[in-house]
Amino acid sequence: MPQPATGPTEANTFPALCAHTHLFPGARCRLQGLPDPHAFTAAPWSIGVDLRFSDDAAAAAELRTGGPDGPVLTVPPYTTGAGTRIGERAWFVREFTWVDGEVELRIGGHA
Repeated sequence: MPQPATGPTEANTFPALCAHTHLFPGARCRLQGLPDPHAFTAAPWSIGVDLRFSDDAAAAAELRTGGPDGPVLTVPPYTTGAGTRIGERAWFVREFTWVDGEVELRIGGHA
């Protein structure tokens, strides 16, 4: 069931595992623990996303939907496991796919 979000809160924030140390066009992250992954894949709603990267770095991001250009994932600055500082970025989400009970996000270009 869609829930409006005004920012990350415990009730509407979900973990996402990313296969790399940072995001780039084509990168994929898997959202976990959504109450209805099928519904979310078909019609995503805004949520908080706790990104966990492959080097164990983390960032509390926000997925915003309903914008004129499509869904956007906003990621605040974070530091990779190797110590590289990554600045704040906003990314278009190119695709939502249901995979093994989870929703996979495929990152597009910079928003």
